Amino acid sequence: MSTVTIAPLAESLPSFLQTLDHSALAVLADNHTLRHCYPTLEPLLPKHTLIRIKAGEEQKHLGTCETIWDALTRANFDRHGLVLNLGGGVIGDMGGFCAATYKRGISFVQIPTTLLAQVDASVGGKLGIDFKGYKNHIGVFQQPAAVLIDPAFLQTLPERELRSGFAEVIKHCLIADAAMWEQVRRRDLDEQDWPALVAHSVAVKQRIVEQDPTEKGLRKVLNFGHTIGHAVETYFLTKPGRARLLHGEAIAVGMAAEAYIATQKKMIDEALLAQIEEYVFAVYGKVRLSEADIEPIVALTAQDKKNRGRQVRMALLDGPGKCAFDIAVTPAEMRRAIAFYRGVTEN
Repeated sequence: MSTVTIAPLAESLPSFLQTLDHSALAVLADNHTLRHCYPTLEPLLPKHTLIRIKAGEEQKHLGTCETIWDALTRANFDRHGLVLNLGGGVIGDMGGFCAATYKRGISFVQIPTTLLAQVDASVGGKLGIDFKGYKNHIGVFQQPAAVLIDPAFLQTLPERELRSGFAEVIKHCLIADAAMWEQVRRRDLDEQDWPALVAHSVAVKQRIVEQDPTEKGLRKVLNFGHTIGHAVETYFLTKPGRARLLHGEAIAVGMAAEAYIATQKKMIDEALLAQIEEYVFAVYGKVRLSEADIEPIVALTAQDKKNRGRQVRMALLDGPGKCAFDIAVTPAEMRRAIAFYRGVTEN
């Protein structure tokens, strides 16, 4: 596992760079992190190549990878180069993927600037890009040389981005720490202790990933809410005219729907489902889904990476602070779960 350091970047980055014998250095940033975060990073660095890309999930594809690989090639990066990924989940996933595949792999460091990336995406070595509308369809497992988390970057985020990342905090509590879930659900978004929650989520994820680095078993619990959530996120990305959902907003839909499935399978009780439903709707509101949206969303789950053959497999809550994985779920169960989310009762 990579070393994860939670500290001001001025303390963590210079000392880390002194430990590495790298031949060249690059920083990957998007137009947002270039403006808000790069000014903190630049004075701490020796001579380096700056690679700029556009921000957004819609940029997370092979075309952008070509831009990154081309920049590394033109800068004559050899296999001893180092890439610093300065950004949220898109930058970390795609920058890590490009580094892990350039000349069969060069070192990279994740410097996550969003709550989503700090509590989830930067930790664990999952890298990838979207392909033909499917989330993270092409990718690899490769641990970064380090993950350097500066909580001060959270102050640069708009509230919607903070709320998006909070979904992964909620997920970590629900799957691994019932006591922390009780604390979190009793506070509004603006009352949360972000440094403490970042440290808690990192600890939860590291503990799980250390036991199962390449997601053969236990690590699948980290996908609670993500089977239906990713399908909803993908569906909105492919529907012109529909307001785009951020990752955490879609995962919030998935957690509510998948908690309903767990209730139907007698894995959790109605009281916990009611807690999850009430809190998710209070923080995120309700995404407007029509009856016509249900079938294409369910169809998209057929591409989920946890599936086995034609059978959709989910990570489902198995009590407060507990989660089971590889639970077979039918299309009919998912339709009923999305109908529940919409507030429609199906017999």
